[in-house]
Amino acid sequence: MSQVLSKSPKHCADKQQGLKLNIEKHYRKLFCAFSAFFTSLLSLILLVWLILHPGKPQFSLKEADIYQLNLSNSHLLNSSIQFTLLSKNPNQKVGIYYDVIQVYAAYKGQQITVDTSLPPFYQGHQDSNLLTASLVGTGLPVAPSFVYEVGRDQIAGKLVLGAKVNGKLRWKVGTWVSGRYRFNVNCIAVMDFGPNIPTGPISSKQGTQCSTSL
Repeated sequence: MSQVLSKSPKHCADKQQGLKLNIEKHYRKLFCAFSAFFTSLLSLILLVWLILHPGKPQFSLKEADIYQLNLSNSHLLNSSIQFTLLSKNPNQKVGIYYDVIQVYAAYKGQQITVDTSLPPFYQGHQDSNLLTASLVGTGLPVAPSFVYEVGRDQIAGKLVLGAKVNGKLRWKVGTWVSGRYRFNVNCIAVMDFGPNIPTGPISSKQGTQCSTSL
């Protein structure tokens, strides 16, 4: 007489439970391996970053020229200004991609030209670049005190003009390129502006160091 072999429900349940535990164990191993790889990669990037420690780009204002600065009526300003800036990468092993660069002129906390975009560029290790920004403003609204402030500066014989630079950059270390970082530059130009200044452009060629923040 033949004998039929059958498995009890308890045996099947134990087998399924074991299979489930094996799958969970496999996923845990994959998760641990991925976590270890990701942590190692982040640690390597952080280590390289800490060793190289990129320094902020350095800017200086080499020249400022005012070709036009007058009111069309009581509160609308027309302006034409040119700035020449020197940009330097102080790092020996880190390059800089300048993806976005926007420049405008300011006077007494007021923006007196529209934002002007400069072409993006790459700056190698310890390289320097001259940047020329031609800025204009047509019918820009200014505060009622603008004429009064300009008159005071003319009596004092000095006009203080600001060059503002806003942008985004990326660091390059070997083949690795970082994400974008926002930077801001503030430059000051002190220009002769007395009552005896002849008609024509007002210029300043006294180089001034600019402050840069990231």
